[in-house]
Amino acid sequence: MDARLNYFENPVSAKFVKSLAGAGRAVAASTLPESTVLLVEIRASQINGCGYCIDMHTKDAVAAGETAARLHLVAAWREATVFTEAERAALELAEQGTRIADAAGGVDDEVWANARKHYDDEQLAALVCAIAAINAFNRLNVVAQRPAGDYVPGQWS
Repeated sequence: MDARLNYFENPVSAKFVKSLAGAGRAVAASTLPESTVLLVEIRASQINGCGYCIDMHTKDAVAAGETAARLHLVAAWREATVFTEAERAALELAEQGTRIADAAGGVDDEVWANARKHYDDEQLAALVCAIAAINAFNRLNVVAQRPAGDYVPGQWS
């Protein structure tokens, strides 16, 4: 399976992807825990059906020390006991932020207030930016049908 578009061979998409990746570095430099960012990236990618991003972020999570049990339960986080309350708040915010079209009004005030209980302003900003960035990357990869499976942890670091 080949992707419809090679982002790195096209000058427009290469600039765009490089800029988007640069924006993601602001999240990485924040105080939001890396494990939370990875869980959010995985969950949004599951919702959006982005195999490339699921492959990438699960492999990066394993490399960062994430457990198989937690990774296997991301899709069913509501029923799982392996996530902290803060992680659960981040996952719920990620779901609602990813499914904006499914709910008129976007993110519920209750969901936002729950996230605010667990994260300071910097972390909350990083969380919102992480959700926005992964959704953008998901859409790029899904539209271009980028195949999954060949990612090597840290490949884009």
